[in-house]
Amino acid sequence: MTERFTVSLDKELAEAFEAYRQRLGYPNRSEAVRDLLRGFLARERAADDPEGGCVGVLSYVYDHHKGGLGNQLTEAQHAHHDLTVATLHIHLDHENCLETNILRGPLKRVREFAQQFIARRGVRHGDLHLVPVKVEADRHSHGDHSHPHEHITPHD
Repeated sequence: MTERFTVSLDKELAEAFEAYRQRLGYPNRSEAVRDLLRGFLARERAADDPEGGCVGVLSYVYDHHKGGLGNQLTEAQHAHHDLTVATLHIHLDHENCLETNILRGPLKRVREFAQQFIARRGVRHGDLHLVPVKVEADRHSHGDHSHPHEHITPHD
C-alpha cells in the first residue's frame, strides 16, 4: 500500500534536489525520496543496533610502492577473515591500486575494521557502504542430504 504525503521546500533546496534527482537518473521525485529515506532509516536502525548484522562494501585507493602498505592491508584482511567475504584488487596505474572488500558481520565490528583501513596513512578515497541485514540460520534437504546455511535478508 502506498501513502502519499506532501513536503514543502524552499526554492534553493527544491532546485538542488531536482538537480540531484536528474543527475542520478531517478524517473521521478517519489523514487528519489524513497531511496533517500531508505538509506537514512537504515543508518538510523544500524545506529540503534550496533551488534546487528550487516553486509558492507569497503573501497579505497592506495599507492602500493609506499612502505609495505599493500602487505599491511592484506595482513589486516587475513587477521579479520571472519569479516572479509571477498576482495577485488585493481591496478589503476603504475603506483595506485583500488581495492574493494565485501564484508559481513556485526555492524560495530565491520565499521571498526573499515575505519582501520580508511584512517591508515597512505590510504585515500576510503568509503564504507553498509546494508543492515537480518541473518537467519536454516536447514533444508536436497535429495538425500541436508545442509545448514544462512539466509541474509536486507532490511527495508
